[in-house]
Amino acid sequence: MGRDQELRNNRLIFYSQDVARLDGELDALLELSNAKVALLIDKEGHMVTRRGHSAGTGSMDSIAALVAGSFAATRELARQLGEAQFSTMFHQGARDSIQLQLVGDRTLLGVLFDERTNLGLVRYYSGETARQIEAILAEIHTRPAPAGEGLSDQFRADAAAALDNLF
Repeated sequence: MGRDQELRNNRLIFYSQDVARLDGELDALLELSNAKVALLIDKEGHMVTRRGHSAGTGSMDSIAALVAGSFAATRELARQLGEAQFSTMFHQGARDSIQLQLVGDRTLLGVLFDERTNLGLVRYYSGETARQIEAILAEIHTRPAPAGEGLSDQFRADAAAALDNLF
């Protein structure tokens, strides 16, 4: 496998139509579960997309990074307990709660909710949504690279020449 293909396999690439499909799934989750916010986060802690009303909460980008860190710590806890991994986590607060769920092997679904709904509804609809998102992500991952993606030979030659000129 060439370096370009390896890089492509190790990153998530989303186009506007991909995000629109993902947003549609998150919107449906929020409507059905009556939750406040739905987040789709990559395992490195970068926000893929988010939907819902997040008033009164911290920075969603910070929350995304913390969610990924929490999941990484929990992965080690699962290993220590002899489990392959824990795929779902739940944190309950006095006002707000959050459920976190692994989607595929590279993304996390976070659902922030309050007393207007309950954990059962959130769990059920999150599971359904995770399956839909996983199918979308699989389709995105197997899609052929667009024509013209990557660096041209001329760019490579120009970059090599510029680096040579530095030394």
